[in-house]
Parts: sequence; C-alpha cells; structure tokens
Amino acid sequence: MREVLKALAQFETAFEKEYLLTLNEAMVLCALEEAKGKITSTAIAERIGMCTSLASKNIRSVEDMGLIERTMGQTDKRQMYFSLTPAGELRLQELTLDKVEVPDLLKPVLV
Repeated sequence: MREVLKALAQFETAFEKEYLLTLNEAMVLCALEEAKGKITSTAIAERIGMCTSLASKNIRSVEDMGLIERTMGQTDKRQMYFSLTPAGELRLQELTLDKVEVPDLLKPVLV
C-alpha cells in the first residue's frame, strides 16, 4: 500500500507541475465535461467520489482560475450550477498523460 501511495504522490506532483492543476481539480473539470452541461456541486462530488466539502474547495479553486463558471438556478435561486468556460474546455484538451511520466505501478490503472 505504501508503494501505491508513493507512486500516486509522485504522479500527482509531476501532473501538477506540468498542468498547474491538482488531480482533484482536474477531476472536477472531467466531471463537468462528462456532464455536458450545468450540474450542481453535489453532482460533481458524486461523480468524482469526493465529499462535498472537498469538492467545494476544488470547485472554488478551478472557478478562481476561470476554468468553470457558476450560474444561479432558475427555480431555486439558492441552487448553483457549474459549467466549463471556454478556457476550461481548452485546458481539458491539454490534459494528456503523454506529458507526465506515469509510475510503473500506476500504469495498469491509468494507461
């Protein structure tokens, strides 16, 4: 287990250095791309298997980068919906694993 965690930490460090995004932030972008529209923060958290408080932190981070935007719900003004911005769509296209070395231990899962 220790070797898996070490490999994952090594991969995340390389990923963040290359793309200026954490893996969690990238997963938020991927969840929004997969949704193909506007979804709530709860839906994002469910899609990526993250608790809502951690998802909210990562949503805020990518929102601050201008990669996603929030809109108010039409029927319930308290409900917020999130979607990719054009900059977020471009950033997603840049995310390829061929730019980041994947540790051998993680290759069966990521490649």
